[in-house]
This record gives sequence, C-alpha cells and structure tokens, in this order.
Amino acid sequence: MRRRILVRSSLAVGLGLGLAWAVAHRHLFTDEIVRGQLEALGGWAPLAFVGAYAIATPLFLPGSVLTLVAGALLGPIAGTAWSLIGATLGASLSFGLARTLVGDVVARRAGPRLDVLLRRIEGGGWRSVALVRLVPLFPFSLSNYAFGLTRIGFVPYALTSLVCMLPGTATLAWAGHSGRAALGGEGGAGGWGLAALGGLALTALLPRLIRGPPPDDGARGRRPASGSG
Repeated sequence: MRRRILVRSSLAVGLGLGLAWAVAHRHLFTDEIVRGQLEALGGWAPLAFVGAYAIATPLFLPGSVLTLVAGALLGPIAGTAWSLIGATLGASLSFGLARTLVGDVVARRAGPRLDVLLRRIEGGGWRSVALVRLVPLFPFSLSNYAFGLTRIGFVPYALTSLVCMLPGTATLAWAGHSGRAALGGEGGAGGWGLAALGGLALTALLPRLIRGPPPDDGARGRRPASGSG
C-alpha cells in the first residue's frame, strides 16, 4: 500500500513539475526553434523527435507544431511515420498516468452525471476513441487523460489511436513539407498541398463511416471499480 502511494505521489509530482516547466517555457515551442534543434542533431533527429513528442503530449504542448516540422525536415512519409509513433507513445503515456493516478478513485466516487458520461464512452468502445481522434473538436492532450478514466482497455485504445490518428498526422506532415517546398521554390509543392487537402477531406468523412449505433447506457447501477486495463 505504501509503495503504491509512493509511486502515485512520485508520478503526480513529476507530472506537476513537467506541466509547470511547459507553461513557463511554452514560448520556446515554436516551429523555428524546434526545427533548429532537430537540424542540429543530425542523424539522431528522428529518435529525439519521437522522445520529444512522447513527452510533449502529456504536458499539453502542441503536437501539431512537431508534426509540421517533421514533414518539413524529414519529408511527408518519414515525417508522418515518426510523428505517428511519437503521438501514439504520448497518448499512451497520458492514458496510463490518468489510470494509475486517479482511475480507481473516479470509479468509486463518480457522480451520476459523470458516471453516465463514462458509461456512454465505454459503451462505444473503440468507436469512441476513433471518433475523438478523427473529429478535431476535442483537445488531443486532454482527451488522452479522459480516456484513462474509463474502463476501455489499453490495447484497443492504443491501436485505435494509432490507426485513426494517421489521416490527420499525414495531412499535417504533408502541409509542412509542401510549405517548405514552396518557400524553397522546389517543384511538386502543389501536388503535396493537394494531397494534404485530400487527407483533410478524408479525415472529415471517416467519422461517418465508423459511427455505429448509439451506445447503450446499460443498467443504472454504479460502475464497477476500474481495472488495470
């Protein structure tokens, strides 16, 4: 019991310090500065980029900046791949932090309204995750923590996030690449720009394809205690 409390306290303190640092240094998280740092790393840039993305996500730093920079520096294909890996790792980390720190507390003490909301999300299963990933109305970093409060399993969450973040990630990476190509006077910028617009249109249509019937609220009893996933 003491060990569990120590682990939770350490995670909470670490997350709090990280958030404080992110707020204080948010002005440094621009595409120009990030691009300069990655260019200085040379061949280590992709691995450093993935690590930075995974850390930035739980700290509410804008992943879109990283994805645009990745497309500009690494190209649309590699930029998409590395961004998708980093975003999935960051989303999984946030999910795990929320479930470890407060998941069981929410399961025991959720009020009626929150209980109904969590039931609806859980009833949708992977479709709930897919819709949130594909519809840009929900803040990415916040939604990762929110899913950690539900009883959706980690594997369905991570796999659905990986697949359904692909269209949006590819669109941003292509936009970053086409922007740099246009500024540099390179050929093919228009083609990549059209590809980015096509990806945006696909992202808008996918939610209609995967939306299933409304999830059943289930019984009106309380939710069982949260498991480990």
